[in-house]
Amino acid sequence: MKGNRKLIEKLNQLLSEELTSINQYMVHSEMCKNWGYEKLHNHFEKRAIDEMKHAEALIGRIIFLEGMPIVNKLSQIKIGNTVPQMLSNDLASEVEANKMYNEVILLAGEVKDFATREMLEKILLDEDKHIDTIEELQDQISQMGIEVFLSTQVS
Repeated sequence: MKGNRKLIEKLNQLLSEELTSINQYMVHSEMCKNWGYEKLHNHFEKRAIDEMKHAEALIGRIIFLEGMPIVNKLSQIKIGNTVPQMLSNDLASEVEANKMYNEVILLAGEVKDFATREMLEKILLDEDKHIDTIEELQDQISQMGIEVFLSTQVS
């Protein structure tokens, strides 16, 4: 099925963001594992897997629309040196992704590609959950203090 050229371009931009997020979350995951924060390691690793599933869905849709997925273009990866920096960087990435998904959902509706819109809406729900989870962790750090919070992340 021949898709709208502009929509395919925007789907590739979303793909770039997802591929960037995968890398960022994986590095954060491995850093936390190295520091002994097994629960945070698992949190970041699960998030990377979620982003991989989003990337896979985007790739599949781009191909279905007879476009070419661009998988070698990444945005700037922002690695935190501390857990609070990691969460702050990840929140900024998720908020940007949320904004982009909303814009592309509108475009998909405008070009009457409702199947793509529905797929994007499902991914957007995941992105909303990611934001909520990061904000929960930030709230815990704020309420407990970083030392107590990190002591809860050791398994």
